[in-house]
Amino acid sequence: MGLGAEASRSILKILLLAGGRGPGAPESTMARDYLARAAAAGRRIGVKEAALVEIDERRLDHLRYVPKGALIIACDERGEDLSSQELALRIRKALDGGVPALAFAIGAADGLPEAVRAAAGQTIAFGRATWPHMLVRAMAAEQIYRAVTILTDHPYHRA
Repeated sequence: MGLGAEASRSILKILLLAGGRGPGAPESTMARDYLARAAAAGRRIGVKEAALVEIDERRLDHLRYVPKGALIIACDERGEDLSSQELALRIRKALDGGVPALAFAIGAADGLPEAVRAAAGQTIAFGRATWPHMLVRAMAAEQIYRAVTILTDHPYHRA
């Protein structure tokens, strides 16, 4: 059940802004792999880039890395629990609305700074369970990739 693989007029950058130290961690490697897949699969619908930005937990300055005009999506356990199809619709809406970038913000071990939550246009959760922040970066990247494959009618998502 695709949500429309037609080409979009806008170009979208997707950033996963992740707090905590983890450049060599398996979760970061997994996140980078899924984001590279998302970028490749999303080119035909207007996804320009999908990248992981790791932010030192001693200085969680997510907002420093948010491009001008970006929609910030806070990943927080208190957020809205979306299905993969609903996330795909949010990305489609950003593409259709000319949003230049989506910045998914993940906190470190102590969560997101209040300034990031306040700046977020949306807050999403990965269920009601509390997940380790390192694992959330891999889960978020996989869901971004899954959403892009839904939008491009790729068979990865089997609903």
